[in-house]
Amino acid sequence: MTERPDLTPPSPLAPPPPDVPREDLGRPVAPAPAVETHPMSFTGQAGEYFRIWIVNTALTIVTLGLYLPWARVRQRQYFYGHTWLDGHNFEYTASPLALLRGYLIVGAFFLAYSVSSNFEQTFWLAGVIGVLFLVLYPWLVMKSLRFLTASSTHRGLRFRHHGRAGGAYTSYGLANLAAGLSGGLALPWAWFMQRRYQVEGAAYGSARAKFRGDVGDFYVIGLTGLAVSIGGAMLLAVPVVGLLFLLGLLDTPASVGGVPSTGIIAGLVAAYLAFLTLYGVAWQYVRAATLRYVLNRVEVGGVVRTAATFSPWRLVWIGVTNTLAQVLTLGLATPWAAVRRARYVASGVQVRAIGSLDSFAADVTPDENALGEAATELLDINLGF
Repeated sequence: MTERPDLTPPSPLAPPPPDVPREDLGRPVAPAPAVETHPMSFTGQAGEYFRIWIVNTALTIVTLGLYLPWARVRQRQYFYGHTWLDGHNFEYTASPLALLRGYLIVGAFFLAYSVSSNFEQTFWLAGVIGVLFLVLYPWLVMKSLRFLTASSTHRGLRFRHHGRAGGAYTSYGLANLAAGLSGGLALPWAWFMQRRYQVEGAAYGSARAKFRGDVGDFYVIGLTGLAVSIGGAMLLAVPVVGLLFLLGLLDTPASVGGVPSTGIIAGLVAAYLAFLTLYGVAWQYVRAATLRYVLNRVEVGGVVRTAATFSPWRLVWIGVTNTLAQVLTLGLATPWAAVRRARYVASGVQVRAIGSLDSFAADVTPDENALGEAATELLDINLGF
């Protein structure tokens, strides 16, 4: 017969279990730390930002680009100021004059490169400037990250980036070289190295950030983007070939000299635009999925973690429709597109903290020059995060 379990409560005089030290008996058990979730939000409005954008655009054109640093600062101050976390908004504190100095230096080199590359006598100078840019590219990225973080505050506390030149040359020099030489096979590893450099060099006050990502997950993201490209191309191939064949039958014959007919040219242009859109969709997915992945694996000071719940595919849809709206409105929908994307991303980001965000301590933030920031802006260097 099966024995019934003994449900008699233990005697208070009974000896303690063997796995509980006697010195810990009678001590109150500390409750588990409470985790507070702080959702992020964006309160900007398209009409409100349109007024800033149109003035920035007009003054930049009238001043032949000299107003660009002020336009950049006003733009970021608007988006930072309307991004809220735990009842406090972010702030962008960069000086337009500091940006102007960097813009003038980088602009002078870019102008010298453009002019010298058009003349055979000075073509060597263009080569020297091109090589110099490739050599300095990782250093410029490092300087840009330092300037951007040092110009960003929340609750009166500055962010900071501690990244060193050695890490920048490994992540943005060696990794990019490996990606190119491997025909793209090492590209996800380069993404991983660059995101790890960006995150692990960052700090909020004296609290350092930690990246919990793995390189294998970046290969999954890359392969998904590749599958979208290949699968979409195969689906487009049949109607495109059929369209070209139909246009070839209906259109007039090719003119003398083998020049394709108007219908064939139009079909080729349509096919090119379709495949270009497909590539854009795949690349936007990679960027959106990478952003979500990174935000879900950032830890700050051992007590704060970020989380992202937005859908990468929804972000792709927003990107595609934003681009279409901008094209159809000749750029006038740009403010609406920027506000729309910022609102969606912010609504899907949360910060989970053990305790209050007020507990972080300030750190001494040295002044950073804007040369790297100017290079990323003028030369369209995409940091990707």
